[in-house]
Amino acid sequence: MAIKVYVPCDSTALSLGANKTAEAIVAEAKKRGLEIELVRNGSRGLFWLEPMVEVATNEGRVAYAPVFPKDVPSLFEANFLTGGAHALNLGLTEELAWLKKQQRLTFARVGITNPISLDDYLAHDGYKGLKNALQMTGAEVVKTVTDSGLRGRGGAAFPTGIKWNTVLGCQADQKYIVCNADEGDSGTYSDRMVMEDDPYVLIEGMTIAGIAVGATQGYIYLRSEYPHALKALNEAISRAEKAGYLGANICGSQHTFNLEVRRAAGAYVCGEETSLLESLEGKRGLVRFKPPLPAIEGLFGKPTVVNNVISLATVPIILDKGAQYYADYGMGRSRGTLPIQLAGNLKQTGLVELAFGSTLRELLYDFGGGSASGRPIRAVQVGGPLGAYLPESQFDTPLDYEEFTKIWAVLGHGGIVAFDDTVDMAKMARYAFEFCAIESCGKCTPCRIGSTRGVEVIDKITSGKDHAKNITLVRDLSDTMLNGSLCALGGMTPYPVLSALNHFGEDFGLPANIKAG
Repeated sequence: MAIKVYVPCDSTALSLGANKTAEAIVAEAKKRGLEIELVRNGSRGLFWLEPMVEVATNEGRVAYAPVFPKDVPSLFEANFLTGGAHALNLGLTEELAWLKKQQRLTFARVGITNPISLDDYLAHDGYKGLKNALQMTGAEVVKTVTDSGLRGRGGAAFPTGIKWNTVLGCQADQKYIVCNADEGDSGTYSDRMVMEDDPYVLIEGMTIAGIAVGATQGYIYLRSEYPHALKALNEAISRAEKAGYLGANICGSQHTFNLEVRRAAGAYVCGEETSLLESLEGKRGLVRFKPPLPAIEGLFGKPTVVNNVISLATVPIILDKGAQYYADYGMGRSRGTLPIQLAGNLKQTGLVELAFGSTLRELLYDFGGGSASGRPIRAVQVGGPLGAYLPESQFDTPLDYEEFTKIWAVLGHGGIVAFDDTVDMAKMARYAFEFCAIESCGKCTPCRIGSTRGVEVIDKITSGKDHAKNITLVRDLSDTMLNGSLCALGGMTPYPVLSALNHFGEDFGLPANIKAG
C-alpha cells in the first residue's frame, strides 16, 4: 500500500518552494523504487516552517520542516516514510505546541485534507451542517446562527443572525448571498487560506445561508490577486454541482442554490459592502448612501446577505454541532473563535485560531516567539491599515470586540502586524493618510480631500514647521474624517493616525508620554 506524503499547495508554501519539494520527493521515491501517494494538502499555518512535509504513519502524521529539494535525499536515507529520525523531524503534527494550543473550529480541516477532494471533505464532517439545515425551516436556521452569537468577521462585527433575519423577512422574487472575499487588509490571509485550503466549507456555508433566507443565487467576490483561490473555488464548485450539493434540488430537496466566483476590481474600497455591490453590478466601486441597507435593497436592488469569508465558513460547524457548542467558546458578546493572522516583525508568523479572550501578549510571544530582529516589540497594528497602533502597555487587552472598543481600537479581520523599536511612528501615521488618499473612491470630501491634506500636515509636523499649530490641525482634520466620511475608509483612517500620535508622541517631536492635543 502506498504511503501518503503531504506537501501543501497553499500560496505561502508555493512561494517558498513547495512545488519543487513535491517534485523532488516524487523523483526520489521513483529512483528508489518506493511507492508513495502524494497529497497536496493545505497549509497548517506554521508559515515559518513552510514547506512542511507530513508522512502518514501508524502513530499519526509526522511532520518534517522546512523541507527543500536539497533535503530530500537525506530524508529518504533516514527512512522518513516511516517517521524516521532526522534533523527536520518535528514529531507528530498534532502534538506541535503551535497547533495543540489552538481551538480550531472554522479551520478544523485546513492542512489536513486535500482541498478539492469532496470525498476528503465528507470524511471530515463536511456537509453535515447542510444536511441538518435541510431538515429545518429558514427561520430555525436563522435562529441557530443568531443563538450561536456569530458576528461578522470582516471588521464591523455585526451580528450575523440579525442580518440574515432581515433578509428572511423581506418579500422579493429574488434574493442573493454575496461573500466578501476581497481580503485587502495588510497582514491578513485567513480568507485566502479558507478558499485555497478548504473551499467546500465556504460553499457549504453560503448554501446554508441561501436556504435560510430563501436566496437562490450566490456570488463570491474574490480578490483579484488570488489566482490559486480562484482555481480551487471553481474546481470545488464544479464538483459540488456534479454531486448534487449545488444547483437545483440540493441533496434531493426542493431547494435551489447556484454559486459563481467573480473577480474583484482591485480596489481596497470595494471591501466595503455597498461599494462591492456596485462593482458586482459592473459599475465603478463607489460607496452607496445608507439607508437603504443591502439586506433590504442590495445587489440589483434585491434583498442581499453580504458576509465575509470567515463568517460564512463558520456557519457549517454551527449547524453541525449546534448553537450552544459554538457559543461556549469566547467571552462577553464575542462568542466563538477568531482566526488570527500573525505578520510583521515576528519569529513565527502564521494562522492561529483561538477563542476570544486571549491577549496580544500571548499571541506575540507564545505563538509569535517575539520579534524576528530580537529587539523589543514597540507597536502592534491590529485590524489592517485602518487599525489602531497599540503600545506595549496595551498588550494585555483581551481579544474581544468590546474590550478593544474601550481602548479606541478595532479587532477587524484579526490581522496583527508587529513592529520593533526601530519603527518611526510618524511615518506610519503618514502612511495611513497616504493609503487613504490612494484608495479613496472619491465620493465624499472628508475622505478624498482630508487624506491628501493629512499627508501634507504630517510632513509639516516632521519638518518642524508650525509644529504646535499643525499638531492641532491634524487632530481637527481627523475629527472631520471620523465623523463626516461616508464609509469606514475615511472614517477609520484617524485610528492609526491618532493612536500613533497619542502613544508615540516623541516621534512627532512631542515630549515622551505626553499625548498630542
